[in-house]
Amino acid sequence: MKLGKVVKSDSHCDYVIQVDDDMEVLTPPRPDDYGFGCFVKLETEERHWAVGLVYNSQLFNPAYLSSGPRLVSQPDPFFTPDLIRETRTLLWCVLIGVLVQEQSESYGDQGIPSLVVPVNTPVWTMATEDIHAFHLDRQHQPQFGYYSHLLRSGGAFASQLVEQVLGQISPLFDGSDRRALDILRKELSWKHTMGLMK
Repeated sequence: MKLGKVVKSDSHCDYVIQVDDDMEVLTPPRPDDYGFGCFVKLETEERHWAVGLVYNSQLFNPAYLSSGPRLVSQPDPFFTPDLIRETRTLLWCVLIGVLVQEQSESYGDQGIPSLVVPVNTPVWTMATEDIHAFHLDRQHQPQFGYYSHLLRSGGAFASQLVEQVLGQISPLFDGSDRRALDILRKELSWKHTMGLMK
């Protein structure tokens, strides 16, 4: 599902996405479609640019605390200006790699992407199959190589973001791989809990 488009960046791997609303598309995304820890891909029909994770959001409302003139609550039938809603939902997204397509198979190249993603690049939610493929390397072995990158670049909620991601990707694997991810998640949760108690 298409979420919106890139409107700016705060750094090479930190991008801001403007979510589509009903003024732009017939069926805009719902809040359930772009929550904290949501995997997204930045791509056009011509090329795939990057994979990212939503780590923050902001509601932009220019009318908030506006001291300008206001309309009465009951509109005058002879004076009904066309008001355009200028509220926006913005998502902050940390880039964590690219999804490489080779013939009929795909795998993840995790880390900071080398390319600069252009403004207005469409942003899409990732299907479960793509999320699983991104967490496999070229030899189709499980990988979670962006762990430290998320802890440094995931904003104020970095440790919670890593926990959320581990909870999402763990069910995609079986056996010892799944157990290792579960242990990593429990260890991180323990460290976070103990850190709050100090």
